[in-house]
Amino acid sequence: MYQPYPPGGQPPGPPPPPAPAPVLTAVKLMYAGAAVSTVNLISGLVFIIGGSKAGHAEVNGRILTAAQASRLDPVLITVAIVSGLVVIALWLWMARANGRGRNWARTLSTVLFGLATLQLISQASLADQPSAGHVGFAALVFGEIVPVLALVVGLAAVWLLWRPASTAFFKPQGFTQAGHSAWLSPRIGSSSSRWTRRL
Repeated sequence: MYQPYPPGGQPPGPPPPPAPAPVLTAVKLMYAGAAVSTVNLISGLVFIIGGSKAGHAEVNGRILTAAQASRLDPVLITVAIVSGLVVIALWLWMARANGRGRNWARTLSTVLFGLATLQLISQASLADQPSAGHVGFAALVFGEIVPVLALVVGLAAVWLLWRPASTAFFKPQGFTQAGHSAWLSPRIGSSSSRWTRRL
């Protein structure tokens, strides 16, 4: 019996296997990472605006005058917003793609975690340099602890993505190819028999 192709013209593949518990937990952690990054973005904007209004904005250990800070404010705010939104978008994109079992997303998540680790190490080395300003409790929490928390969340998510149960979910190519071949083989045979009968 003839079975038509779906409207897209492609044969329907087998349904993807359900995501295992480690992948579901990793996806939840990635959404949590997006929330932490949102808090980090907001706090960064508060510190930029508050520091310049108070007249003790600091760049590379140098305290800026009020005039210098007011000229630099739009640039710093723009850079903070753009970079913060990019980080949040990456968390959400990786959560969605990994939840769908995309193997490239698992690899890209690992690469992004490595880059975030290198960035945090470089920021920590700059923070170790002597500074003229007093670091308050809020600056310590949002400037140092929140980024470390985001890194810990990323580490846990990447670890879960590479668990054996997750690997089976991310590499169903053999399952897909076998299902695709099983779907095509009876149709190829039936179409060839129809052509033979016509001849």
